[in-house]
Amino acid sequence: QEKHHTTCYMCACRCGIEVTVEDNRVRFIRGNPDHPINKGVLCAKGNAGIMKQMSPAKLRNPLMRKPGTERGAGEFVEVSWDEALEVLTERLREIRATDPKKLAFFTGRDQMQALTGLWAQQFGTINWAAHGGFCSVNMAAAGLYSIGQSFWEFGDPDWDRAKYFMLWGVAEDHASNPIKIGIEKLKRRGAKFVAVNPVRTGYQAVADEWVPIRPGTDGMLALSMCHVLLSRDLVDWEYLGRYTNAPFLVIDHPGHADDGLIARDDEGQPLVWDTAQEVFVNGMMPEVEAALFGEYTLPGGRRARTVMTLIAEKYLDEQYSPARAAEVCGLPADTIERLALEMAHVAFKETIEIACEWTDWAGRKHDRFIGRPVAMHAMRGISAHSNGFQTCRALHLLQVFLGTIDVPGGHRAKAPFPRHTPPPVKPARDTAPNTPLKAPPLGFPTSPEDLVIDAEGRPLRIDKAYSWEAPLANHGLMHMVITNAVNGDPYPIDTLILFMANMAWNSTMNTNSVQDMLRAKDANGDYKLPFLVVVDAFHSETVNFADLVLPDTTYLERHDAISMLDRPISEPDAPCDAVRVPVLVPDRNVRPWQEVMVDLAGRLGFPAFIDEQGQPKYRGYTDFITRWEKAPGIGFLAGWRGEDGTQHLRGAPNPQQWEKYKENGGFFQYHLPEHMRFYRFANRDYLKWAKEVGFNPSSEPIVMELYSEVLQKFRLAGQGLYDGPLPPETVDRERLVQYFDPLPQYYVPLEEQRVDQQRYPFHAINQRPMHMYHSWDSQNAWLRQITAENFLFMNRGQGERLGIEDKSWVWVASHHGRIRVQVKLMEGCQEDTVWTWNAIGKQSGAWGLSAEAPESQRGFLMNHLISELLPAADDERRLTNSDPVTGQAAWYDLQVSITPAEPDEAGSSWPHFATVKPLPGATPPPDQLRYQTHEAVPLRRSLLDIIKRR
Repeated sequence: QEKHHTTCYMCACRCGIEVTVEDNRVRFIRGNPDHPINKGVLCAKGNAGIMKQMSPAKLRNPLMRKPGTERGAGEFVEVSWDEALEVLTERLREIRATDPKKLAFFTGRDQMQALTGLWAQQFGTINWAAHGGFCSVNMAAAGLYSIGQSFWEFGDPDWDRAKYFMLWGVAEDHASNPIKIGIEKLKRRGAKFVAVNPVRTGYQAVADEWVPIRPGTDGMLALSMCHVLLSRDLVDWEYLGRYTNAPFLVIDHPGHADDGLIARDDEGQPLVWDTAQEVFVNGMMPEVEAALFGEYTLPGGRRARTVMTLIAEKYLDEQYSPARAAEVCGLPADTIERLALEMAHVAFKETIEIACEWTDWAGRKHDRFIGRPVAMHAMRGISAHSNGFQTCRALHLLQVFLGTIDVPGGHRAKAPFPRHTPPPVKPARDTAPNTPLKAPPLGFPTSPEDLVIDAEGRPLRIDKAYSWEAPLANHGLMHMVITNAVNGDPYPIDTLILFMANMAWNSTMNTNSVQDMLRAKDANGDYKLPFLVVVDAFHSETVNFADLVLPDTTYLERHDAISMLDRPISEPDAPCDAVRVPVLVPDRNVRPWQEVMVDLAGRLGFPAFIDEQGQPKYRGYTDFITRWEKAPGIGFLAGWRGEDGTQHLRGAPNPQQWEKYKENGGFFQYHLPEHMRFYRFANRDYLKWAKEVGFNPSSEPIVMELYSEVLQKFRLAGQGLYDGPLPPETVDRERLVQYFDPLPQYYVPLEEQRVDQQRYPFHAINQRPMHMYHSWDSQNAWLRQITAENFLFMNRGQGERLGIEDKSWVWVASHHGRIRVQVKLMEGCQEDTVWTWNAIGKQSGAWGLSAEAPESQRGFLMNHLISELLPAADDERRLTNSDPVTGQAAWYDLQVSITPAEPDEAGSSWPHFATVKPLPGATPPPDQLRYQTHEAVPLRRSLLDIIKRR
């Protein structure tokens, strides 16, 4: 037996694991007790990695659609890797030499987006993005445009010090081991845990208080809490004045191009009113005594008010009172007020202090860190609504009012965050044959000039990211790629590469229609999407539609770099990254997609991947990770750099770097000195160090933007006042004016605005169970024993009032479609909400399951009810069913009706899809769920022996 340390990939936690291997088979997987993320804890998913490896759904050879067969029929022939790569290389070479944006490359829940993004940039296509656009871009964008970090992988609650913890919209699969460890710490210390969620499962089930909010109204709840804090003068005024743009002066000049912009001096610095000198001064100068409230006349006669004045005027209005919020959120008004006051009490009456000398950006010396021990965490329940960007901003505003950002006991950034608001990276726009992009495909626009549009204002990206329809689409709109490509809107493409993205099933809205789109042909009989390449390790539903299938390895068979250039495993006190290393030798003709990308980059002559003679520069993925540098001394892995491996975070490439990671259990951790662990947005030593190691381009302070001048510029464009690009269509102008409020706002989700509430009275949401992740694990023989079919869960009292019995069958209908499902009644569900587990339902025959598996016969997808487009409106082009600011897919805006099914309709879900054909050489579905590396030895012992033996 051998024991290997690597990184789990059964979800996005990326826990450290120790894998015991014998004869190239996994005997046991356990948590690595030395790992900074999970500290030895491992969940059901992680342990069941054994059965992931044993899955009969594993792809075995490269495949091409059989000549003369129809796409989607599942008829394939096995080909060699040489043939597969030759076909793909020649196709890509022709695209790159003519129009690089005719290649679209979109990736799912992979963990190497720095590499795939670099590959797309070198190819020269702007049509690249990852899954974040239909998962969590609202969280990322709202945080990075407001406070320089956000929830999820950008920061963590201070589990060790928080005395009050509020969890917003987090399903139990996200960060399951770290959150479980953190919640245990909270409860052992007696901290209060409040869960805001329409559903009480998982983490919510162990909360001290469950707040059953109506879906999509979290922004109103947060802003009503801000109303309470302002009305009671329970705000950390010093924190706001020193670390945010609350004192900055905003021009009040209605009808003009400067209205709502920050007043600035000749050098472009923001102006504030200095109360000591009674003059306008640069607000970024040290020792300024800036007024938080006031209205002033600027030189030249224009009026201006402080940001804080605008905030107070907005949120003290009765529209944000607890009484009004109660009507919107479905919560008692006194509960809203009580929760706000509880947090304020903990923040200001139970303040904690850590004695430690530190210096802020202005040179001011401090002898302690002041901590407001109120922590929050939020995720997809917030982000997956069309108002999620503004909702997340509202949560950050509430945190800032309490002074809890990056302080002891609050919400703390994780390296490489915090970053400047927003990070100074603009998305690429211009493409040219055989030419890399001059910037990354994704970035952070700060004005209409940064949009990726042509001279007439039309989108240049296939997903319409960074267009007037979704200006701040920092993660792209993956859910719109197939629809737009097939419709040729804004143009047709030649090739779509999908990596780890099940876009013909659970990862797409409008599943049935998307499958039809993949089959769609033009008048000449050619496919409207000419060539589809699917890269995956398993036989997903999307594989069935591929023209070329490239089989990936499993996470136990390959190298991976979990990089600080990408999505690292950092902790608040310690920048961290990690690797995966092969612990098994593949028993199939498969290759890691990372290796294939490096190979293709060399074949296609990408400048960053070839030497001066035009030959491939790297021997493979591990060599690339070791030697490639983003900037001098900065590479994918931060540990053991320098030629002798003695430098960390920055240093020359080290040929033995992978070995050093293996010796250290597969991870690297750099502990920050205590004086650099808090207030990092203003901590001089941290800011200087963050620039030195390449986290930020400058050591300037990170000013939290409660008021977004970026949003105001887009609103001015909608009003026709902006001195620059203007949207050509009325619908875009109206959306910019309505939804680009520079201060956080609440508005009714877009689909909810357009459907008949009487006809569709229920909110319908979905989430993933703690023991499964996306569609990856319902092929897993062990995990299927926990869940092999899903129910539609409904509030028991509501169901009984409607005459719906427990475990009866019902029809669920939306404006877009309908499904037949089995209902399960429960108490822990908000009464206007129904919900289910995501991605349990499968197409018959996919994922190595038998044609009669319960996942396909009784399981279901809510996706069949959801359209990627909003309901049509008169005289308006069809708009994406997404957040109008970021393009985030609005999965949770769904409204449905529930009606009982007829007795003869009970027993199976609907719709059913044709059974997927087995792939060439596929392993038959197992009829037994047992796994053992050795034949079991039956032990027969006497009762006396059992009793006496110790």
